[in-house]
Amino acid sequence: MSNPVLHAFFLGRAFAEVLSEKVEESLTEALSELGKFDAEQRENLRQFIEEVQLRAEREAAQGNTTTTTTPADNGSSVDLQETIDDLRAEIARLKAELKNYRNTKA
Repeated sequence: MSNPVLHAFFLGRAFAEVLSEKVEESLTEALSELGKFDAEQRENLRQFIEEVQLRAEREAAQGNTTTTTTPADNGSSVDLQETIDDLRAEIARLKAELKNYRNTKA
């Protein structure tokens, strides 16, 4: 290769081919790692959801969700529906008082 222009052409072409191959390899490797990471995170999320569901089912089977204890009752069990009814009655009473207050202000 006595012609320096021809030599520079082939050198540039070889450089471009090698660079292209290296970029392709790096990109392929990065996408592969990203795919692995995504699959691992999905599996971790699936396991977490499964564990939460199992615990919820276990607690529901034990009957822990039907009664609750309140400090005002000194730790005795209170029916959840009774507590809800009491709260609704109190809300209704407060709404009536608020309505009376607004009527007297107007």
